[in-house]
Amino acid sequence: MSAIAASPGISGTASALRRLYFVRFAFAVVWALVMFTTASKLGPLAVALLVLYPLFDVGAAVVDARASRATGSPVLLYVNIAVSLITAVGVAIACTSGIPAVLRVWGAWAIVAGVVQLIVGVTRRKMGGQWPMIISGGISVLAGTSFIIGAAAESPTLTNAAGYAIPGGIFFLISAFRLGRAAKGN
Repeated sequence: MSAIAASPGISGTASALRRLYFVRFAFAVVWALVMFTTASKLGPLAVALLVLYPLFDVGAAVVDARASRATGSPVLLYVNIAVSLITAVGVAIACTSGIPAVLRVWGAWAIVAGVVQLIVGVTRRKMGGQWPMIISGGISVLAGTSFIIGAAAESPTLTNAAGYAIPGGIFFLISAFRLGRAAKGN
């Protein structure tokens, strides 16, 4: 048994992250399925969903920061909390200007949050289960760039933003399963 996996701080953090990642997977899938039904226009449901997603990210980052105190600095998670709060407000404002404005805000958020996720995953890689988070962070940066570029399309929709949640959710699910060993302290 390695000293890293046997550490109570790491197994407790891994266990908490595992639960959080399962919840994040479920939320992402449900959110995306509902968002797909309204992705062609900015009706009240789409606006509510677009604001809800970064607010959910805030809540998840708060849980993550609390769970991670024993294994490292949560500073980047606090950055993520601030960025996601700003995004929720930015998306709400952008919704008054149309889908292209929403895609620009959403894209900028995906880029910044992706960089943060990538760095957090790299710093946690000894815990295990972080390669999916590292890859997801990189994909988020690319997706964010595509949202910003897609905002200039002739008839942009929110379909890609809805679709963006599914791979992210799948990466959380994979990471949750991969954290199983660390959560057990093996």
